[in-house]
Amino acid sequence: MANSKTHITNPLSWVDDYGDYLYAYAFKKLLSKDLAEDLLQDAFLAAFQAKESFKGKSTEKTWLASILKRKIADYYRQLAKNRERTFSDNSSFITDKFMHGQWKEEKAPLVWDMDGDWAKDERFLEIIRKCITFLPPKWKAVFALKHMEDTNTQKISEDLKVSESNIWVILHRSRLQLRACIEQLLQEDHLK
Repeated sequence: MANSKTHITNPLSWVDDYGDYLYAYAFKKLLSKDLAEDLLQDAFLAAFQAKESFKGKSTEKTWLASILKRKIADYYRQLAKNRERTFSDNSSFITDKFMHGQWKEEKAPLVWDMDGDWAKDERFLEIIRKCITFLPPKWKAVFALKHMEDTNTQKISEDLKVSESNIWVILHRSRLQLRACIEQLLQEDHLK
């Protein structure tokens, strides 16, 4: 491998060269504009401080993305460790009252009447982002690491000091809570 200095560009060009790509990645994982910007800045700073250790085994873009990915994972790990439970004003999504062996008629899933590709529907994605903010911090961390960072259950268990069976319970409850929130917000949106 050639000297790492031949593989690294001027750090002052990173924002222009990779900023949009990295920001889009961070926003997709964090669902928050401000948080995505903050962690992207942290990643650029960490990369600048570690630029001499860049070995050129990957592209500069991949190297920067891996630093950002670690920053995002660290954020979710820290969020899970935070024992303060901050709840939104909408506490109906925090209780565990959805299933008891079978669906209660009033809690059965609704049919979501969505036109087109819901994954590209900005209105629907905004509802999902809002609902994720209602999850308790540990649930949000587990959900994000599993479904947004694609981290395996064993690694989440080690990082968050939570048993693997508890992770599955948290994921199940998170999905139920998200479903209920999404359905409520879709109904409210439909009534507008």
